[in-house]
Amino acid sequence: MGLSGLSLIDSHEKQNTICYLSNGYSIFDSCDSKKTKMILGKEKETVLQYIEAINAAEIDKIVDLMSEDHIFIDSGDGKYQGKDLMKQGWIGYYTIFPDYRIDIIDITENDSIIGIFGYASGTYKGIKDATNSNFFRIPASWKAVVEDGKIKHWQVYCESKIPEQIVEKNK
Repeated sequence: MGLSGLSLIDSHEKQNTICYLSNGYSIFDSCDSKKTKMILGKEKETVLQYIEAINAAEIDKIVDLMSEDHIFIDSGDGKYQGKDLMKQGWIGYYTIFPDYRIDIIDITENDSIIGIFGYASGTYKGIKDATNSNFFRIPASWKAVVEDGKIKHWQVYCESKIPEQIVEKNK
């Protein structure tokens, strides 16, 4: 149901699991565990749903979780606004990196602003080889602003040189 099973990797590289409870989502060692590590606020829950949609390449769900005036800022400080533009952007990105995903190490919250820290990864056009030369996994962080249960602002901070080099070498 919902986010159950979405991975969260802690700072000791220990994998935890986000589980659905009657009072919301919580993070446990596994969904069978009884010990709560933290109860998620509504804003964090929205961000985790967004990340779950990104990891599953569910473009319609990604777009549904965006506000009408959604703003995306990429790692080069490029700004893109609007759900329609972002839908086309995600379609294009999944064409290049169909298995793109976000692995969370830590997530912080300050009112409606959420900070996500972890890794971004993907494989160029799903092309795998013996040396994994088309795969990247890079440290990354994201800033999300949630308003009325929707992602109003999504900004990525990472060094994009490795994915860009992978794309360039495959042209």
